[in-house]
Amino acid sequence: MQHAVVKSSRVDVGIGTGISAEGFQSAGCRVLGVEVDGRMAEFARSQGFEVEIAKFEDWDPAGRRFDIVIAGQTWHWIDPVAGATKAAQVLRPGGRLAALWNTFQFPPDLAESLALVYARILSDTPFSQGMFAGPDAYAPIFDKTSDGIRRAGRFSEPERWRTDRQQTCTRDQWLSSSPPLAGSTNCPKTSSMCYLGAKVLSSTLLETASR
Repeated sequence: MQHAVVKSSRVDVGIGTGISAEGFQSAGCRVLGVEVDGRMAEFARSQGFEVEIAKFEDWDPAGRRFDIVIAGQTWHWIDPVAGATKAAQVLRPGGRLAALWNTFQFPPDLAESLALVYARILSDTPFSQGMFAGPDAYAPIFDKTSDGIRRAGRFSEPERWRTDRQQTCTRDQWLSSSPPLAGSTNCPKTSSMCYLGAKVLSSTLLETASR
């Protein structure tokens, strides 16, 4: 954000709930969301954002130009070449395309334990495939995004920036944050398997915390 906030107007691709856009708006930037899902668009509007409903690759900017196109946790849903081409079309000279992702990187033993729990309880989620391993787990997404930007032929060589942040949380804080994680929303709250997963996860975290 510190690299991107110097620009004044931006398009948020897949604005969703507005989590990514909020920081930019708070810093005084003008943000226009482009959201493919009407329900998410309505939610973002309720949070004070201007949102247009469209698939970004097909979106009509109506001649408008922007300083930066951002995509927080969404660019992997966008065609990498068509998306980069569209971004170039709506950017002013010197504008930027910034695709942002958050990743988890737990200690190896905890990451392994969590992956086993998710594999048992929610086997079709990214977290059962080693997504607790940090940025390396996202490497294929980063490579695909960079390649798409190059193939669009409208940008300079892509750069990768990384910012690390360490956070300690309690068992209950982690469990309260788990439902929105990728794939977890598919599991009913009343499901005995989800309850079992939470109990196993709790035990894993407690055991690790006691070491």
